[in-house]
Amino acid sequence: MAICIGRRQFITALGGAAVAWPLAARAQQPEPMRRIGVLLNRPADDLESQAGVAAFQQGLQQSGWSDGRNVRIDIRWGEDNVDRARKYAAELVALAPDIMLAAGSVSVAALQNVSRTLPIVFVGVIDPVGAGFVDTLSRPGGNTTGFMLFEYSLNGKWAELLKQIAPSVTRVAVLRDPATPSGSTEFVAIQSAAARLGMEVSPIGVRDAGEIETAVAAFARSENGGLISTGSASGSLHRDLIIALAARYKLPAIYSDRSNVIGGGLMTYGPNRVDQFRRAADYVNRILKGEKPADLPVQAPTKFELVINLKTAKALGISIPQTLLVTADEVIE
Repeated sequence: MAICIGRRQFITALGGAAVAWPLAARAQQPEPMRRIGVLLNRPADDLESQAGVAAFQQGLQQSGWSDGRNVRIDIRWGEDNVDRARKYAAELVALAPDIMLAAGSVSVAALQNVSRTLPIVFVGVIDPVGAGFVDTLSRPGGNTTGFMLFEYSLNGKWAELLKQIAPSVTRVAVLRDPATPSGSTEFVAIQSAAARLGMEVSPIGVRDAGEIETAVAAFARSENGGLISTGSASGSLHRDLIIALAARYKLPAIYSDRSNVIGGGLMTYGPNRVDQFRRAADYVNRILKGEKPADLPVQAPTKFELVINLKTAKALGISIPQTLLVTADEVIE
């Protein structure tokens, strides 16, 4: 049976279809894919860094970014090695990401050496102004902003906690990297606090294993000693050696981050590094939506944690004061 349609009806129907076709085509187009590069200073098997990456991805999801749907995340692990960080920085920038997340000063320095225009959000940096990464904390300028690891007042807190957990300590060896901008400043802050507590302070470099082992052995020849291990790429690289030396010479020690205590160190007090990754996701989201790193202030940590390893304390013959145990965020038994 033939169906007749008038000329006016046909033109009207055709016009409606013409309007519908572009709408349907637009509805089927996928979201534009953005790209995020991630350069971490730690090894790929570092549990804390793995948790940080997971927190970062979770934060992105809460802002509407899903890996594989509208964003692609490329990750490289620098393993606390300057040459490797430089190699991966060049590799990641060559992928033409929209933005980079950098963990640690070595990672930031490597990326800035490759590009001064690509937006960078950092976490885990001790002194971003002293390192030359930003102009000021409130107005970073340039292409870089992020979340600093701590203020130097924290270094004095390490000396106080060491004295509290081991009152007999009168001599402190401070393990730091003098080649970093923060290394000398951290030492001065610890020295000032230690003097008020009646403790003498000696610096020990952490540039290579032989230097560390020789210096700690010499320091341990006298009694009433303790260690403060500050944060640096070299210190992280030789973390296991430092923990082993503290155990061998029965030296009470406080470290800059939780991974040391998980690995057998006595105690740590510092910022929640995983939380910094979570907060960094918000900055990345804002920059992807048009804001500039130069206008986003560098932020200080908001969460600090005291972690104590009771097994290590027992091996050292240390009885942890109850006041510390009740205030500890985590006690490892």
